[in-house]
Amino acid sequence: MRLAIPAAMSPAEEAHWIEVMQQRFARSVATEHLDLTARAAHLSARFGLPSPADIRWSNRQNSRWGSCTVETRRIRISDRMAGFPEWVIDSVIIHELAHLVESGHSPRFWELVNRNPLAERARGYLMAAADLGR
Repeated sequence: MRLAIPAAMSPAEEAHWIEVMQQRFARSVATEHLDLTARAAHLSARFGLPSPADIRWSNRQNSRWGSCTVETRRIRISDRMAGFPEWVIDSVIIHELAHLVESGHSPRFWELVNRNPLAERARGYLMAAADLGR
């Protein structure tokens, strides 16, 4: 990895941005093995949910694991989950696919999400990961 940094940065700022960019690069490499489009297609068929128009990794989601824009049917999955077990990532994808049916977190929405037998377990994994600052 080659990183260009403005000469005016202090050593502390330089160290900070080197760390940030190394983490982003590592997450990018770690997400390459998982084809989100194929996973979403498989999960849509398996759980009777609609397919997204687009699904991608995002390095801009620092407080959410995923997001769904219902109007455009676009789903973004946080690259902070790079290295998480696939069943956890699948659970987040299912959660976002369910938003294509129910935009809010209504009882019907949770019925759709809970078709996944690992949904509750994945929620626990994600809560623990959030507590660890991942």
